[in-house]
Amino acid sequence: MGSQLDALNQWVMDVARVTQPDRIQWCDGSDSEFAELVRGMEADGTLLPLNSETHPESWLHRSHPDDVARVEHLTFVCTSEREDAGPNNHWMSPADAHAKMDALFAGCMRGRTMYVIPYCMGPIDSPLARCGVEITDSPYVVANMRIMTRMGAAALARIEREGRFVKGLHSIGELDPERRFIMHFPEELTIQSYGSGYGGNALLGKKCHALRIASHQARSEGWLAEHMLILGVENPQGQTHYIAAAFPSACGKTNLAMLIPPEGYRNEGWKVWTVGDDICWMRPGPDGRLYAINPEAGFFGVAPGTSEKSNPNALATIQRNTIFTNVGLTDDGQPWWEGLDDRKPAFDWRGNAYDCNGPAAHPNARFTVSARQCPSWSPKAEDAQGVPISAIVFGGRRASLVPLVFEARDWKHGVLVGAAMGSETTAAATGAVGVMRRDPMAMKPFCGYNFADYFAHWLSFDKPGAQLPKIFHVNWFRKGEDGKFLWPGFGENLRVLEWMIERVEGRASATDTPIGALPKIGDIRLDGVALSDEARRVLFDFDRAGWQAEVDSLASFLDEFGTRVPVALKNEQARIAAELRNG
Repeated sequence: MGSQLDALNQWVMDVARVTQPDRIQWCDGSDSEFAELVRGMEADGTLLPLNSETHPESWLHRSHPDDVARVEHLTFVCTSEREDAGPNNHWMSPADAHAKMDALFAGCMRGRTMYVIPYCMGPIDSPLARCGVEITDSPYVVANMRIMTRMGAAALARIEREGRFVKGLHSIGELDPERRFIMHFPEELTIQSYGSGYGGNALLGKKCHALRIASHQARSEGWLAEHMLILGVENPQGQTHYIAAAFPSACGKTNLAMLIPPEGYRNEGWKVWTVGDDICWMRPGPDGRLYAINPEAGFFGVAPGTSEKSNPNALATIQRNTIFTNVGLTDDGQPWWEGLDDRKPAFDWRGNAYDCNGPAAHPNARFTVSARQCPSWSPKAEDAQGVPISAIVFGGRRASLVPLVFEARDWKHGVLVGAAMGSETTAAATGAVGVMRRDPMAMKPFCGYNFADYFAHWLSFDKPGAQLPKIFHVNWFRKGEDGKFLWPGFGENLRVLEWMIERVEGRASATDTPIGALPKIGDIRLDGVALSDEARRVLFDFDRAGWQAEVDSLASFLDEFGTRVPVALKNEQARIAAELRNG
Protein backbone atom coordinates (compact mmCIF):
# COMPACT_ATOMS: atom_id res chain seq x y z
CA MET A 1 0.00 0.00 0.00
CA GLY A 2 3.04 2.27 -0.28
CA SER A 3 1.49 3.88 -3.33
CA GLN A 4 -1.39 5.16 -1.16
CA LEU A 5 1.04 6.96 1.12
CA ASP A 6 2.78 8.26 -2.00
CA ALA A 7 -0.54 9.74 -3.16
CA LEU A 8 -1.01 11.43 0.25
CA ASN A 9 2.58 12.75 0.21
CA GLN A 10 2.07 14.06 -3.31
CA TRP A 11 -1.11 15.91 -2.31
CA VAL A 12 0.63 17.45 0.72
CA MET A 13 3.51 18.64 -1.49
CA ASP A 14 1.07 20.03 -4.08
CA VAL A 15 -0.75 22.00 -1.35
CA ALA A 16 2.56 23.27 0.05
CA ARG A 17 3.57 24.50 -3.41
CA VAL A 18 0.38 26.56 -3.63
CA THR A 19 0.16 27.82 -0.02
CA GLN A 20 3.94 28.29 0.55
CA PRO A 21 4.21 27.62 4.32
CA ASP A 22 7.47 28.21 6.20
CA ARG A 23 7.41 24.64 7.49
CA ILE A 24 5.31 21.44 7.37
CA GLN A 25 4.42 19.43 10.48
CA TRP A 26 2.84 15.97 10.26
CA CYS A 27 0.71 15.54 13.38
CA ASP A 28 1.03 12.27 15.32
CA GLY A 29 -1.58 13.00 18.03
CA SER A 30 0.91 12.47 20.88
CA ASP A 31 0.77 14.12 24.30
CA SER A 32 4.15 15.77 23.69
CA GLU A 33 2.94 17.26 20.39
CA PHE A 34 -0.18 18.64 22.09
CA ALA A 35 1.89 20.13 24.95
CA GLU A 36 4.18 21.85 22.43
CA LEU A 37 1.22 23.24 20.46
CA VAL A 38 -0.33 24.60 23.66
CA ARG A 39 2.95 26.22 24.71
CA GLY A 40 3.10 28.04 21.39
CA MET A 41 -0.52 29.18 21.60
CA GLU A 42 -0.12 30.36 25.20
CA ALA A 43 2.95 32.33 24.13
CA ASP A 44 1.15 34.18 21.31
CA GLY A 45 -2.15 34.63 23.18
CA THR A 46 -4.22 32.20 21.06
CA LEU A 47 -4.99 30.24 24.24
CA LEU A 48 -5.34 31.75 27.72
CA PRO A 49 -4.82 29.29 30.61
CA LEU A 50 -7.79 29.11 32.98
CA ASN A 51 -7.73 28.73 36.77
CA SER A 52 -5.64 25.59 37.28
CA GLU A 53 -7.33 24.73 40.59
CA THR A 54 -10.92 24.88 39.34
CA HIS A 55 -10.32 23.96 35.65
CA PRO A 56 -7.00 22.09 35.29
CA GLU A 57 -5.53 21.75 31.79
CA SER A 58 -8.19 24.07 30.35
CA TRP A 59 -7.95 27.16 28.16
CA LEU A 60 -9.95 30.04 26.74
CA HIS A 61 -9.76 30.94 23.06
CA ARG A 62 -11.20 34.21 21.76
CA SER A 63 -12.00 34.09 18.08
CA HIS A 64 -12.11 37.12 15.81
CA PRO A 65 -15.36 39.04 16.54
CA ASP A 66 -16.47 38.52 12.92
CA ASP A 67 -15.80 34.77 13.10
CA VAL A 68 -18.15 33.28 15.66
CA ALA A 69 -20.51 30.83 13.90
CA ARG A 70 -21.11 28.63 10.86
CA VAL A 71 -21.73 30.65 7.69
CA GLU A 72 -24.45 28.83 5.76
CA HIS A 73 -24.67 31.49 3.02
CA LEU A 74 -20.95 30.98 2.25
CA THR A 75 -21.14 27.17 2.37
CA PHE A 76 -21.38 25.49 -1.04
CA VAL A 77 -21.90 21.99 -2.40
CA CYS A 78 -20.01 21.74 -5.69
CA THR A 79 -21.40 18.88 -7.78
CA SER A 80 -21.04 18.57 -11.56
CA GLU A 81 -24.82 18.88 -11.97
CA ARG A 82 -26.62 21.63 -10.07
CA GLU A 83 -29.67 19.42 -9.58
CA ASP A 84 -27.58 16.89 -7.61
CA ALA A 85 -26.91 19.52 -4.93
CA GLY A 86 -30.61 20.33 -4.83
CA PRO A 87 -32.53 23.43 -3.74
CA ASN A 88 -31.50 22.68 -0.12
CA ASN A 89 -27.87 23.66 -0.88
CA HIS A 90 -25.98 26.63 -2.28
CA TRP A 91 -24.33 25.35 -5.45
CA MET A 92 -21.26 26.34 -7.41
CA SER A 93 -19.74 24.43 -10.33
CA PRO A 94 -16.57 22.52 -9.33
CA ALA A 95 -14.53 24.44 -11.93
CA ASP A 96 -15.64 27.85 -10.65
CA ALA A 97 -15.21 26.81 -7.01
CA HIS A 98 -11.70 25.45 -7.55
CA ALA A 99 -10.67 28.60 -9.44
CA LYS A 100 -11.99 30.80 -6.62
CA MET A 101 -10.30 28.73 -3.90
CA ASP A 102 -6.99 28.34 -5.76
CA ALA A 103 -6.72 32.12 -5.93
CA LEU A 104 -7.43 32.46 -2.19
CA PHE A 105 -5.01 29.70 -1.15
CA ALA A 106 -2.12 31.03 -3.27
CA GLY A 107 0.67 31.95 -0.83
CA CYS A 108 -1.74 32.12 2.13
CA MET A 109 0.52 30.16 4.53
CA ARG A 110 3.67 32.26 4.13
CA GLY A 111 5.16 32.80 7.58
CA ARG A 112 3.03 29.99 9.02
CA THR A 113 3.33 26.29 9.79
CA MET A 114 1.29 23.91 7.65
CA TYR A 115 -0.10 21.11 9.83
CA VAL A 116 -1.05 17.75 8.28
CA ILE A 117 -3.70 16.02 10.43
CA PRO A 118 -4.58 12.38 9.62
CA TYR A 119 -7.81 11.53 11.46
CA CYS A 120 -10.44 8.80 11.76
CA MET A 121 -14.16 9.50 12.22
CA GLY A 122 -15.36 6.64 14.40
CA PRO A 123 -13.57 3.93 16.42
CA ILE A 124 -10.22 3.31 14.77
CA ASP A 125 -10.95 -0.37 14.03
CA SER A 126 -14.62 0.05 13.04
CA PRO A 127 -15.74 -0.97 9.54
CA LEU A 128 -18.26 1.90 9.83
CA ALA A 129 -15.50 4.50 10.43
CA ARG A 130 -14.04 6.67 7.65
CA CYS A 131 -10.73 8.54 7.50
CA GLY A 132 -9.66 11.98 6.40
CA VAL A 133 -6.67 14.28 6.34
CA GLU A 134 -7.01 17.96 7.17
CA ILE A 135 -4.28 20.38 6.18
CA THR A 136 -4.47 23.62 8.19
CA ASP A 137 -2.38 26.60 9.27
CA SER A 138 -4.18 26.88 12.63
CA PRO A 139 -2.69 25.22 15.75
CA TYR A 140 -6.08 25.85 17.44
CA VAL A 141 -7.67 23.59 14.81
CA VAL A 142 -5.04 20.89 15.47
CA ALA A 143 -5.73 20.99 19.22
CA ASN A 144 -9.50 20.76 18.67
CA MET A 145 -9.24 17.98 16.06
CA ARG A 146 -7.17 15.97 18.55
CA ILE A 147 -10.13 16.11 20.95
CA MET A 148 -12.90 15.68 18.36
CA THR A 149 -11.45 12.81 16.25
CA ARG A 150 -9.14 9.82 16.54
CA MET A 151 -6.17 11.78 15.23
CA GLY A 152 -2.57 10.85 14.48
CA ALA A 153 -0.46 7.75 13.91
CA ALA A 154 -3.24 5.12 14.11
CA ALA A 155 -5.38 7.06 11.61
CA LEU A 156 -2.41 7.39 9.24
CA ALA A 157 -1.84 3.64 9.45
CA ARG A 158 -5.48 3.00 8.52
CA ILE A 159 -5.24 5.43 5.60
CA GLU A 160 -2.15 3.54 4.38
CA ARG A 161 -4.07 0.29 4.67
CA GLU A 162 -7.31 1.44 3.01
CA GLY A 163 -5.93 3.93 0.54
CA ARG A 164 -8.91 6.28 0.62
CA PHE A 165 -9.56 9.36 2.66
CA VAL A 166 -11.40 12.69 2.56
CA LYS A 167 -9.06 15.56 1.68
CA GLY A 168 -9.63 18.73 3.69
CA LEU A 169 -7.70 21.94 3.10
CA HIS A 170 -8.16 24.82 5.52
CA SER A 171 -6.58 28.21 6.06
CA ILE A 172 -7.64 30.97 8.39
CA GLY A 173 -6.51 33.35 5.64
CA GLU A 174 -6.98 36.95 6.78
CA LEU A 175 -10.21 36.18 8.71
CA ASP A 176 -11.96 38.56 6.35
CA PRO A 177 -15.73 37.85 6.13
CA GLU A 178 -15.62 39.03 2.50
CA ARG A 179 -12.99 36.36 1.72
CA ARG A 180 -14.58 33.38 3.45
CA PHE A 181 -15.88 30.23 1.75
CA ILE A 182 -16.52 26.62 2.77
CA MET A 183 -16.60 24.44 -0.35
CA HIS A 184 -17.57 20.76 -0.55
CA PHE A 185 -16.75 18.59 -3.57
CA PRO A 186 -18.64 15.34 -2.78
CA GLU A 187 -17.66 13.63 -6.05
CA GLU A 188 -13.98 14.26 -5.22
CA LEU A 189 -14.31 13.57 -1.45
CA THR A 190 -12.72 16.99 -0.95
CA ILE A 191 -13.39 19.96 1.37
CA GLN A 192 -11.83 23.41 1.06
CA SER A 193 -12.35 26.08 3.71
CA TYR A 194 -10.86 29.57 3.76
CA GLY A 195 -11.13 32.66 5.93
CA SER A 196 -12.55 31.26 9.20
CA GLY A 197 -10.91 29.74 12.24
CA TYR A 198 -14.20 28.89 13.92
CA GLY A 199 -15.82 25.55 14.75
CA GLY A 200 -17.58 23.78 11.92
CA ASN A 201 -15.96 26.07 9.34
CA ALA A 202 -12.47 25.00 10.46
CA LEU A 203 -12.76 21.62 12.21
CA LEU A 204 -13.38 19.90 8.90
CA GLY A 205 -14.03 16.47 10.43
CA LYS A 206 -17.23 17.79 12.00
CA LYS A 207 -20.13 19.02 9.85
CA CYS A 208 -18.12 19.20 6.59
CA HIS A 209 -16.87 15.60 6.61
CA ALA A 210 -19.14 13.76 9.07
CA LEU A 211 -22.36 15.10 7.51
CA ARG A 212 -22.05 16.88 4.13
CA ILE A 213 -19.42 14.60 2.55
CA ALA A 214 -20.40 11.50 4.56
CA SER A 215 -24.10 11.80 3.61
CA HIS A 216 -23.01 11.65 -0.04
CA GLN A 217 -20.67 8.68 0.69
CA ALA A 218 -23.42 6.98 2.69
CA ARG A 219 -25.88 7.20 -0.17
CA SER A 220 -23.49 5.50 -2.60
CA GLU A 221 -22.39 2.88 -0.04
CA GLY A 222 -25.79 2.03 1.50
CA TRP A 223 -25.69 3.64 4.95
CA LEU A 224 -26.89 6.84 6.67
CA ALA A 225 -24.91 9.82 8.00
CA GLU A 226 -27.26 11.74 10.27
CA HIS A 227 -27.42 14.79 12.55
CA MET A 228 -28.51 12.67 15.52
CA LEU A 229 -27.58 11.99 19.11
CA ILE A 230 -27.29 8.35 20.25
CA LEU A 231 -28.25 7.34 23.78
CA GLY A 232 -28.76 4.06 25.61
CA VAL A 233 -31.61 3.54 28.07
CA GLU A 234 -30.89 0.72 30.56
CA ASN A 235 -33.88 -0.63 32.47
CA PRO A 236 -33.78 -2.11 36.01
CA GLN A 237 -33.40 -5.61 34.47
CA GLY A 238 -30.10 -4.54 32.87
CA GLN A 239 -31.40 -4.48 29.27
CA THR A 240 -30.31 -1.49 27.17
CA HIS A 241 -32.15 -0.05 24.17
CA TYR A 242 -30.32 2.44 21.95
CA ILE A 243 -32.17 5.43 20.50
CA ALA A 244 -31.03 7.84 17.76
CA ALA A 245 -32.68 11.26 17.80
CA ALA A 246 -32.63 14.20 15.38
CA PHE A 247 -33.38 17.71 16.63
CA PRO A 248 -32.65 21.11 15.04
CA SER A 249 -30.43 23.48 17.03
CA ALA A 250 -31.82 24.90 20.29
CA CYS A 251 -34.07 21.87 20.83
CA GLY A 252 -32.18 20.20 23.68
CA LYS A 253 -30.07 17.60 21.85
CA THR A 254 -27.12 17.58 24.24
CA ASN A 255 -29.46 17.69 27.25
CA LEU A 256 -31.27 14.57 26.00
CA ALA A 257 -28.03 12.77 25.13
CA MET A 258 -26.81 13.24 28.73
CA LEU A 259 -30.20 12.89 30.43
CA ILE A 260 -30.25 12.08 34.15
CA PRO A 261 -33.31 9.97 35.11
CA PRO A 262 -35.82 11.44 37.58
CA GLU A 263 -35.26 10.36 41.18
CA GLY A 264 -37.98 7.69 41.15
CA TYR A 265 -36.46 6.07 38.06
CA ARG A 266 -32.93 6.29 39.51
CA ASN A 267 -34.10 4.51 42.65
CA GLU A 268 -35.50 1.69 40.49
CA GLY A 269 -32.15 1.30 38.69
CA TRP A 270 -32.77 3.09 35.36
CA LYS A 271 -29.64 4.47 33.67
CA VAL A 272 -29.01 6.59 30.57
CA TRP A 273 -25.80 6.13 28.59
CA THR A 274 -24.34 8.73 26.20
CA VAL A 275 -22.96 7.32 22.94
CA GLY A 276 -23.00 10.61 21.00
CA ASP A 277 -24.52 14.07 21.20
CA ASP A 278 -24.51 15.26 17.58
CA ILE A 279 -23.72 12.85 14.73
CA CYS A 280 -24.73 9.26 14.04
CA TRP A 281 -23.63 6.92 11.25
CA MET A 282 -25.97 3.93 10.76
CA ARG A 283 -25.62 0.82 8.65
CA PRO A 284 -27.74 -2.36 8.31
CA GLY A 285 -26.17 -5.30 10.14
CA PRO A 286 -26.30 -8.99 9.13
CA ASP A 287 -29.50 -9.38 11.23
CA GLY A 288 -31.27 -6.58 9.31
CA ARG A 289 -31.14 -4.12 12.23
CA LEU A 290 -29.52 -0.70 11.95
CA TYR A 291 -26.22 -0.38 13.85
CA ALA A 292 -24.82 3.04 14.73
CA ILE A 293 -21.52 4.62 15.67
CA ASN A 294 -20.76 8.14 16.83
CA PRO A 295 -18.03 9.24 14.40
CA GLU A 296 -16.80 11.87 16.86
CA ALA A 297 -14.53 11.39 19.88
CA GLY A 298 -15.52 14.62 21.63
CA PHE A 299 -18.24 17.17 22.24
CA PHE A 300 -18.24 20.62 20.63
CA GLY A 301 -21.09 21.93 22.75
CA VAL A 302 -22.83 25.28 23.23
CA ALA A 303 -21.85 26.69 26.63
CA PRO A 304 -24.59 29.32 27.31
CA GLY A 305 -27.51 27.70 29.09
CA THR A 306 -25.42 24.74 30.33
CA SER A 307 -25.85 24.55 34.09
CA GLU A 308 -26.23 22.26 37.08
CA LYS A 309 -29.99 22.36 36.46
CA SER A 310 -30.12 21.98 32.67
CA ASN A 311 -27.30 19.47 32.18
CA PRO A 312 -25.26 18.39 35.21
CA ASN A 313 -23.44 15.71 33.17
CA ALA A 314 -22.22 18.26 30.62
CA LEU A 315 -21.08 20.57 33.41
CA ALA A 316 -19.16 17.74 35.10
CA THR A 317 -17.56 16.84 31.75
CA ILE A 318 -16.01 20.30 31.22
CA GLN A 319 -14.30 20.79 34.57
CA ARG A 320 -10.89 19.77 33.16
CA ASN A 321 -9.00 19.20 29.87
CA THR A 322 -11.35 21.53 27.98
CA ILE A 323 -10.91 24.26 25.39
CA PHE A 324 -13.51 27.01 25.79
CA THR A 325 -14.20 29.41 22.92
CA ASN A 326 -15.78 32.87 23.32
CA VAL A 327 -17.01 32.48 26.91
CA GLY A 328 -16.75 35.17 29.58
CA LEU A 329 -14.22 35.10 32.41
CA THR A 330 -14.47 35.64 36.17
CA ASP A 331 -11.90 37.71 38.04
CA ASP A 332 -10.18 34.52 39.25
CA GLY A 333 -9.85 33.06 35.75
CA GLN A 334 -12.84 30.72 35.56
CA PRO A 335 -14.98 30.37 32.42
CA TRP A 336 -18.48 31.89 32.71
CA TRP A 337 -21.58 32.17 30.57
CA GLU A 338 -25.21 33.16 30.83
CA GLY A 339 -27.28 30.51 32.60
CA LEU A 340 -24.30 29.02 34.48
CA ASP A 341 -24.79 30.61 37.92
CA ASP A 342 -25.42 33.98 39.55
CA ARG A 343 -21.79 35.14 39.76
CA LYS A 344 -20.77 38.28 37.90
CA PRO A 345 -18.09 37.87 35.22
CA ALA A 346 -15.12 40.25 35.07
CA PHE A 347 -14.47 40.04 31.30
CA ASP A 348 -16.66 39.46 28.26
CA TRP A 349 -15.89 37.12 25.35
CA ARG A 350 -13.94 39.85 23.52
CA GLY A 351 -11.65 40.34 26.54
CA ASN A 352 -13.14 43.69 27.57
CA ALA A 353 -14.05 44.50 31.18
CA TYR A 354 -17.66 43.36 31.57
CA ASP A 355 -20.05 46.30 32.00
CA CYS A 356 -23.41 44.47 32.16
CA ASN A 357 -24.38 45.63 28.64
CA GLY A 358 -25.10 42.59 26.52
CA PRO A 359 -24.02 39.02 27.22
CA ALA A 360 -20.60 38.21 28.70
CA ALA A 361 -20.36 35.02 26.62
CA HIS A 362 -21.16 34.97 22.92
CA PRO A 363 -24.54 33.18 22.47
CA ASN A 364 -22.71 30.58 20.33
CA ALA A 365 -19.76 30.19 22.76
CA ARG A 366 -18.46 26.62 22.82
CA PHE A 367 -16.55 23.97 24.74
CA THR A 368 -14.42 21.22 23.17
CA VAL A 369 -13.90 18.19 25.40
CA SER A 370 -13.30 14.45 25.16
CA ALA A 371 -16.52 12.42 25.29
CA ARG A 372 -14.86 9.95 27.66
CA GLN A 373 -14.95 12.57 30.42
CA CYS A 374 -18.77 12.56 30.48
CA PRO A 375 -20.11 10.75 33.59
CA SER A 376 -22.77 9.07 31.40
CA TRP A 377 -20.32 8.14 28.57
CA SER A 378 -21.01 4.64 27.28
CA PRO A 379 -18.04 2.28 26.74
CA LYS A 380 -20.18 0.91 23.88
CA ALA A 381 -19.25 4.11 22.01
CA GLU A 382 -16.00 2.30 21.17
CA ASP A 383 -17.73 -0.85 19.81
CA ALA A 384 -16.40 -1.42 16.29
CA GLN A 385 -19.73 -2.84 15.07
CA GLY A 386 -21.79 -0.02 16.60
CA VAL A 387 -24.88 -0.27 18.79
CA PRO A 388 -28.25 -1.65 17.55
CA ILE A 389 -30.87 1.10 17.18
CA SER A 390 -34.34 0.29 18.56
CA ALA A 391 -35.98 3.64 17.83
CA ILE A 392 -35.40 6.79 15.79
CA VAL A 393 -36.85 10.01 17.18
CA PHE A 394 -37.57 13.25 15.34
CA GLY A 395 -38.53 16.47 17.11
CA GLY A 396 -38.74 20.20 16.55
CA ARG A 397 -39.73 23.17 18.67
CA ARG A 398 -43.50 23.50 18.20
CA ALA A 399 -45.46 25.79 20.51
CA SER A 400 -48.77 24.57 19.14
CA LEU A 401 -50.51 21.68 17.35
CA VAL A 402 -47.95 18.87 17.78
CA PRO A 403 -48.57 16.48 20.73
CA LEU A 404 -45.93 15.32 23.20
CA VAL A 405 -45.20 12.10 21.30
CA PHE A 406 -46.57 9.94 18.51
CA GLU A 407 -45.36 6.86 16.68
CA ALA A 408 -45.24 6.55 12.89
CA ARG A 409 -47.28 3.61 11.59
CA ASP A 410 -44.41 2.22 9.48
CA TRP A 411 -41.04 3.18 7.95
CA LYS A 412 -42.54 5.08 5.00
CA HIS A 413 -44.74 7.16 7.29
CA GLY A 414 -41.70 7.70 9.56
CA VAL A 415 -39.65 9.09 6.66
CA LEU A 416 -42.47 11.54 5.92
CA VAL A 417 -42.59 12.54 9.61
CA GLY A 418 -38.83 13.20 9.49
CA ALA A 419 -39.13 15.15 6.24
CA ALA A 420 -41.93 17.28 7.73
CA MET A 421 -40.24 18.16 10.97
CA GLY A 422 -39.35 21.73 11.88
CA SER A 423 -39.65 24.52 14.39
CA GLU A 424 -41.79 27.61 14.77
CA THR A 425 -39.84 30.88 14.70
CA THR A 426 -39.48 32.75 17.97
CA ALA A 427 -39.13 36.47 18.63
CA ALA A 428 -35.36 35.99 18.45
CA ALA A 429 -35.55 35.30 14.71
CA THR A 430 -36.19 37.98 12.12
CA GLY A 431 -39.60 37.92 10.46
CA ALA A 432 -42.99 36.79 11.70
CA VAL A 433 -43.28 34.85 14.96
CA GLY A 434 -44.84 31.37 14.87
CA VAL A 435 -43.95 30.62 11.25
CA MET A 436 -43.05 26.99 10.56
CA ARG A 437 -39.53 26.51 9.25
CA ARG A 438 -39.08 22.96 8.07
CA ASP A 439 -35.76 21.25 8.74
CA PRO A 440 -36.05 17.68 7.41
CA MET A 441 -34.34 15.19 9.74
CA ALA A 442 -32.53 18.28 11.20
CA MET A 443 -30.32 18.05 8.09
CA LYS A 444 -31.22 21.27 6.25
CA PRO A 445 -27.77 22.86 6.72
CA PHE A 446 -25.92 19.54 6.46
CA CYS A 447 -27.26 17.25 3.71
CA GLY A 448 -24.59 17.11 1.01
CA TYR A 449 -27.01 16.39 -1.85
CA ASN A 450 -30.58 16.93 -3.09
CA PHE A 451 -33.18 16.38 -0.35
CA ALA A 452 -35.44 14.56 -2.83
CA ASP A 453 -32.71 11.95 -3.38
CA TYR A 454 -32.05 11.89 0.38
CA PHE A 455 -35.70 11.01 1.10
CA ALA A 456 -35.50 8.26 -1.55
CA HIS A 457 -32.34 6.93 0.10
CA TRP A 458 -34.11 6.73 3.48
CA LEU A 459 -37.03 4.88 1.87
CA SER A 460 -34.62 2.37 0.26
CA PHE A 461 -33.83 0.78 3.65
CA ASP A 462 -37.32 -0.73 3.81
CA LYS A 463 -36.58 -4.01 2.04
CA PRO A 464 -37.27 -7.71 2.73
CA GLY A 465 -35.41 -8.94 5.80
CA ALA A 466 -34.94 -5.45 7.27
CA GLN A 467 -35.62 -5.15 11.02
CA LEU A 468 -35.94 -1.38 11.05
CA PRO A 469 -36.30 0.76 14.18
CA LYS A 470 -39.67 2.22 15.04
CA ILE A 471 -39.90 5.95 14.27
CA PHE A 472 -41.35 8.48 16.73
CA HIS A 473 -41.88 12.24 16.85
CA VAL A 474 -41.65 14.25 20.07
CA ASN A 475 -42.39 17.83 21.02
CA TRP A 476 -41.06 18.94 24.41
CA PHE A 477 -41.98 22.56 23.62
CA ARG A 478 -45.78 22.70 23.46
CA LYS A 479 -47.05 25.86 25.17
CA GLY A 480 -50.26 26.59 27.03
CA GLU A 481 -52.56 29.57 26.69
CA ASP A 482 -50.36 31.45 29.19
CA GLY A 483 -47.33 31.02 26.91
CA LYS A 484 -45.55 28.66 29.32
CA PHE A 485 -44.30 25.16 28.48
CA LEU A 486 -46.81 22.44 29.31
CA TRP A 487 -44.23 19.65 29.74
CA PRO A 488 -41.41 19.92 32.33
CA GLY A 489 -38.79 18.38 30.02
CA PHE A 490 -35.19 17.55 31.03
CA GLY A 491 -35.04 14.30 33.06
CA GLU A 492 -38.81 13.81 32.80
CA ASN A 493 -38.33 13.09 29.08
CA LEU A 494 -37.26 9.59 30.15
CA ARG A 495 -40.97 8.88 30.79
CA VAL A 496 -41.61 9.35 27.07
CA LEU A 497 -38.57 7.23 26.12
CA GLU A 498 -39.89 4.46 28.41
CA TRP A 499 -43.19 4.43 26.49
CA MET A 500 -41.27 4.23 23.19
CA ILE A 501 -39.23 1.27 24.44
CA GLU A 502 -42.40 -0.48 25.59
CA ARG A 503 -43.87 0.12 22.12
CA VAL A 504 -40.73 -1.41 20.58
CA GLU A 505 -41.18 -4.43 22.87
CA GLY A 506 -44.92 -4.63 22.05
CA ARG A 507 -45.99 -3.95 25.65
CA ALA A 508 -47.50 -0.42 25.63
CA SER A 509 -50.88 0.57 24.27
CA ALA A 510 -51.67 3.55 22.06
CA THR A 511 -54.54 5.10 20.14
CA ASP A 512 -54.42 5.04 16.35
CA THR A 513 -55.02 8.40 14.67
CA PRO A 514 -54.38 9.64 11.11
CA ILE A 515 -51.08 11.22 12.25
CA GLY A 516 -49.83 8.08 14.03
CA ALA A 517 -50.21 6.20 17.31
CA LEU A 518 -50.63 8.45 20.36
CA PRO A 519 -50.35 7.36 24.00
CA LYS A 520 -53.36 7.92 26.18
CA ILE A 521 -52.53 9.85 29.33
CA GLY A 522 -52.50 6.61 31.35
CA ASP A 523 -49.99 4.97 28.99
CA ILE A 524 -47.10 7.14 30.21
CA ARG A 525 -45.93 7.00 33.82
CA LEU A 526 -46.67 10.41 35.33
CA ASP A 527 -46.22 9.74 39.06
CA GLY A 528 -44.71 12.85 40.66
CA VAL A 529 -45.19 15.06 37.58
CA ALA A 530 -47.39 18.08 38.19
CA LEU A 531 -49.31 18.59 34.94
CA SER A 532 -52.08 21.15 34.59
CA ASP A 533 -55.50 20.12 33.31
CA GLU A 534 -54.68 21.92 30.06
CA ALA A 535 -51.43 19.94 29.72
CA ARG A 536 -53.20 16.63 30.33
CA ARG A 537 -55.74 17.51 27.67
CA VAL A 538 -53.44 19.02 25.02
CA LEU A 539 -50.27 16.92 25.21
CA PHE A 540 -52.03 13.64 24.46
CA ASP A 541 -54.55 14.68 21.83
CA PHE A 542 -54.57 15.80 18.22
CA ASP A 543 -56.42 18.67 16.58
CA ARG A 544 -57.89 17.32 13.33
CA ALA A 545 -58.50 20.70 11.65
CA GLY A 546 -55.05 21.97 12.57
CA TRP A 547 -53.43 18.81 11.23
CA GLN A 548 -55.37 19.08 7.95
CA ALA A 549 -53.71 22.46 7.35
CA GLU A 550 -50.32 21.08 8.44
CA VAL A 551 -50.44 18.07 6.12
CA ASP A 552 -51.74 20.22 3.22
CA SER A 553 -48.77 22.59 3.66
CA LEU A 554 -46.46 19.58 3.61
CA ALA A 555 -47.51 18.86 0.01
CA SER A 556 -46.29 22.25 -1.18
CA PHE A 557 -43.05 21.81 0.82
CA LEU A 558 -42.32 18.51 -0.96
CA ASP A 559 -43.08 20.20 -4.29
CA GLU A 560 -40.16 22.59 -3.65
CA PHE A 561 -37.83 19.67 -4.44
CA GLY A 562 -39.34 19.06 -7.86
CA THR A 563 -39.92 15.88 -9.81
CA ARG A 564 -37.22 13.90 -7.98
CA VAL A 565 -39.36 13.60 -4.82
CA PRO A 566 -40.25 9.92 -4.40
CA VAL A 567 -43.80 9.12 -5.49
CA ALA A 568 -44.15 6.90 -2.40
CA LEU A 569 -43.62 9.91 -0.13
CA LYS A 570 -46.18 12.04 -1.99
CA ASN A 571 -48.65 9.16 -1.86
CA GLU A 572 -48.09 8.87 1.89
CA GLN A 573 -48.84 12.56 2.32
CA ALA A 574 -52.00 12.17 0.21
CA ARG A 575 -53.08 9.11 2.24
CA ILE A 576 -52.83 11.00 5.55
CA ALA A 577 -54.57 14.07 4.08
CA ALA A 578 -57.46 11.87 2.92
CA GLU A 579 -57.71 10.14 6.33
CA LEU A 580 -57.85 13.52 8.06
CA ARG A 581 -60.57 14.77 5.70
CA ASN A 582 -62.68 11.63 5.83
CA GLY A 583 -62.30 10.90 9.54
